[in-house]
Amino acid sequence: MQSANVIDQLDTSFLAEAFSFSLPLPAVLDPSFEDALHHVLDNPGSLVRPRLVFQMATAYGLETADARSLAVALEYFHTASLLFDDLPCMDNALERRGAPCTHLVFGEEGAILSALALINRAYALTWRAVADCPKARQARALDFIEQCLGVEGLLNGQSLDLHYSALPPALESTERVARGKTVALIRLTLALPAMLGGASARDLQQIERISVFWGLAYQIVDDLKDVLQCEGQTGKTSTRDALLGRPNIVSAIGVRGAVQRLTRFIDLGDKVLRGLLASRPELEFLERLRGELQQELARVTRDSFALAERGRP
Repeated sequence: MQSANVIDQLDTSFLAEAFSFSLPLPAVLDPSFEDALHHVLDNPGSLVRPRLVFQMATAYGLETADARSLAVALEYFHTASLLFDDLPCMDNALERRGAPCTHLVFGEEGAILSALALINRAYALTWRAVADCPKARQARALDFIEQCLGVEGLLNGQSLDLHYSALPPALESTERVARGKTVALIRLTLALPAMLGGASARDLQQIERISVFWGLAYQIVDDLKDVLQCEGQTGKTSTRDALLGRPNIVSAIGVRGAVQRLTRFIDLGDKVLRGLLASRPELEFLERLRGELQQELARVTRDSFALAERGRP
């Protein structure tokens, strides 16, 4: 198992470098395609997900190189999903990670090809990490990836998102979409590295439960930001849910109801996290993620109060 010092010394620059240079760009690449890929690779975002993947992987005994490959691979999958999500046929967004969306600068074709390049490379990097594991873990991990990213998970969630107007505008419908998209990606982030590291059935059950609670919580935070914050605060296009008729929990149960539900998911996650840390104290870094959720809750709550003071609904 990697020492705690390896995890403690992990910083954003380490992950940003890995994100930028884990997709080789050959000299024969079409210049326009190369520019589009640089635009994506030079804007890695907050890198919260790959940090968690790396920390989970090393905590469960994966070698540093395999943990890094897996962390970058899952972030490439996530980034590709954002490129598709931002397209005019999807959310028609203008800004992502504080920069113009790729399709605005390099056309839809540039964004699509960049997303496909990331997905292709992500599978190659994933296999590097999986190849060193016992065959039983390999098969289980690859099935889990397909479950989360395929027609049962992310793809179906995106389709439900696009056709949300055909669903009842209720809490159940919004959370069905969130389970297909946000929860699926959180499950990959937390459960897959533990799975590859040979986590016990009990550990995986607890990690999966935390993934659901935190995934739904993060989606509520995102929905609140879409309603309460501007692009300068979020780094991406806001108010798209209302304009496009997409799922948003604030539309379903209001700001107060959304904040209360967010608080409930954090509390439920806390109960499971305490049990997990009792047997796996080396996963204490998960408390920092939980703390970030609490901070986001405080921020969006302040925004909702400010909104009420201005007399808006």
